[in-house]
Amino acid sequence: MEESIRIRKAAEPVELIKLVKEIKKEFLREESRLELPKQLKQKIMDEILERLRRLNADANLTEQREAVERWRKEKLKEATQVTLKRTLNSTVLPEEAGMLARALESGWSQLSEDIGLWIPVEIHNKEHDDKPEGAEDEDEEILPGRQVPPECHAELHSDYDGIAVRWGLTFHRESAFDCCQACLDHAKNAKPGENKCNIWVYCPSETGCYSPDIYEHKHTECWLKYAEKPRLNFKDRYPEWYRDSHRNVPVIVPWVSGVVGA
Repeated sequence: MEESIRIRKAAEPVELIKLVKEIKKEFLREESRLELPKQLKQKIMDEILERLRRLNADANLTEQREAVERWRKEKLKEATQVTLKRTLNSTVLPEEAGMLARALESGWSQLSEDIGLWIPVEIHNKEHDDKPEGAEDEDEEILPGRQVPPECHAELHSDYDGIAVRWGLTFHRESAFDCCQACLDHAKNAKPGENKCNIWVYCPSETGCYSPDIYEHKHTECWLKYAEKPRLNFKDRYPEWYRDSHRNVPVIVPWVSGVVGA
């Protein structure tokens, strides 16, 4: 038995095994380098926001996604050219070009999540058209699911503060519409002396929503809150000072919220 083991070990391609191990180590080092520096992520988000600002005010979600995708392809081409030393006129630094190209090509989904880039899916509901002739067509959805009515005052990328009257950790709803409706129902059915819901906060992101507390906030969480004078925690983007003092904070606020009954 021992002789068999000795012969088998002697027959192993030692150099090949060593080479494979080195390749694995290099691969792991390359993977670890895919984490972009914070200042580079900030630069990426600024460029994307600038590209979106160039769109018409009435640009729909499809046009927004197309604009971001054009930027990604242009930046990937630019970073690749810098890596190959084929351009001298570029905003991409040579030492960042390689990691940027990899992130834009094979790590785009993760990078989008890291910087908080989220554009809702545009949905068009085809229903029986019984609107009067000439009436404005309102079948374009801002968020997945049923269209949120005006009385919900839905604000994309916003998070309102307040006392929780229903914890979202155990209260999930299929859409922002359903979350707002739950808030309206709570206010309607509240007993005398109870806080009536006047704020709803919903997580529309499939990857979950950031919060500085110890909990993991998942897709479709619906928080019902009350505040005598509702105020925003955050709107649109988390400020730089906040991201500096908290780990893993995205650039864009992922929540959707609104104040009702005001």
